[in-house]
Amino acid sequence: QVQLVESGGGLVQTGGSLRLSCTASGMPFSIYTMGWFRQVPGKEREFAAAISPSGLNTYYSDSMKGRFTISRDNDKNTVYLEINNLKPEDTARYYCAVGYGGWTEKRTAEYHSWGQGTQVTVSS
Repeated sequence: QVQLVESGGGLVQTGGSLRLSCTASGMPFSIYTMGWFRQVPGKEREFAAAISPSGLNTYYSDSMKGRFTISRDNDKNTVYLEINNLKPEDTARYYCAVGYGGWTEKRTAEYHSWGQGTQVTVSS
């Protein structure tokens, strides 16, 4: 079955950077859109970014455009999310998922096979 494993989260200071990774198994990784979302306890999961199967096209939430960069390495079955200039409001659990829609899809319902997430905590 499909398995996604996120890593790379941690505790960082405001202004710092992190690169999150999500490695997939049990699926033909290179033919799927991949997405990153984040969630704060008590709130709905929020779309962050998506990337097309080839990696040539990316799509970001308006609120995260500029500081977030999504990329992928199909040889490694891995999708990345780099976050720069981290802010306390970026504190959340970050999840990757397989997209069944196009690379501009941001609806949570169009993503499946969610990983367990990786926690990002930004201290002020």
